[in-house]
Amino acid sequence: MTRILVTGSTDGLGRATAQSLLDDGHDVVVHARNDERAAALASLTDRGAELLVVDLADRGAVVAAASRLDAEGPVDAVVHNAGVISGRSLVPVNVVAPYLFTALLTTPTRHVYLSSGMHRGGRAELDRIDWSGSTDSASYSDTKLLVTALAAGIAERWAPDVLANAVDPGWVPTKMGGAGAPDDFELGHRTQERLVTDPDLRVSGGYWFHGEQQEPHPAVHDPAFRERLLDVLAAETGVLLPSR
Repeated sequence: MTRILVTGSTDGLGRATAQSLLDDGHDVVVHARNDERAAALASLTDRGAELLVVDLADRGAVVAAASRLDAEGPVDAVVHNAGVISGRSLVPVNVVAPYLFTALLTTPTRHVYLSSGMHRGGRAELDRIDWSGSTDSASYSDTKLLVTALAAGIAERWAPDVLANAVDPGWVPTKMGGAGAPDDFELGHRTQERLVTDPDLRVSGGYWFHGEQQEPHPAVHDPAFRERLLDVLAAETGVLLPSR
């Protein structure tokens, strides 16, 4: 049994992931942006899931939440599922929050970051990004490229002790994807569940789609880009990525 944090678990893929992990007997920490959204998680918390309420666009709140989680007991794995599709919170929620949870939680040995096939349209540029979210400086595709590179960077920096992978769940029928999305919702959450629980699956640095590894944007394979991304995130947040 493992303790697993699933961010963005009030609905869609995050909720399905959390529910499946709970069904399989794992200790699950579910996450909501605010108390109003947390009400949707009552059926999971009634079954024993822990609840974390934090606005991932609020950098200070994320730092405090990571500290609380660490103090309450070891977190074995994280599914960085939460994401937004537009607006000024794109970079803080889709990139900065996953970095902060990765850097500050001391015990996880597996991290899975939700990417998207749209990351291939992202721009591998760091200088123009407003990491604070004060301005609208990046597209959804940009942020998904960055978080995919983050996964590869963590896999390299912390090998072999920590496994880090990115998953494209597909264009599935969720609130974000729309009711007419063509991909299989069930397949959209099974890969990340396996990556955080299967003791025989020791792959790290992969980019996955429906159980199979695929080739990501070329920048993800660029060690200089990955290292610069980690350095910029550390400088911008004031939170260094510890050695493992």
